[in-house]
Amino acid sequence: MDWRTESPEPWAFLESLRPGEVLTGTVAAIERFGVFVALDEGPGHPLFPGVGFITVPELSWRHADAPADVVTAGQRIACEFLRFDTYDAEAGLSLRALRPDPFQAFADRTAAGRELRGTVEKVLPFGALVDLGDGVTGLVPFRDSPDRPEDFGAGEEVSVVVTHLDRPARRVLLSGPRGAG
Repeated sequence: MDWRTESPEPWAFLESLRPGEVLTGTVAAIERFGVFVALDEGPGHPLFPGVGFITVPELSWRHADAPADVVTAGQRIACEFLRFDTYDAEAGLSLRALRPDPFQAFADRTAAGRELRGTVEKVLPFGALVDLGDGVTGLVPFRDSPDRPEDFGAGEEVSVVVTHLDRPARRVLLSGPRGAG
């Protein structure tokens, strides 16, 4: 579909937006792959429930199993404009961009070598994911480590030591356990 000629009003609106601009609207529809937003200042979309769209990763800094865990249909929201998706003629939006990143706050107060308590979320073949609180999860890698899968059980509280913080990648590497709780 040639959106520019067949839907000139949405196209002109989307071209007028600038990255970083804060937009408001209403959650028009929730799908497993993201959320459609009817923007207050925007026109309707010829095919979709709204001219704005938020992908699942842009909904929240914290992991959510489903978009409905973060927003509800009809909810009023403010979000940041990221990009003009010319393929679908929609505004790519971010809800999380307007909220503080819990990882950065965690990294500000935590240094390598610090011992922490956490809860094992999952045990995978390559390592254990440990919930450190405030939406931050760290990895205890099993490769090149004395830690083994049998040292961890999902739901178990463990003591771990921060071995590396990677701010750009938003990753925490850990060693552990230092005695289950």
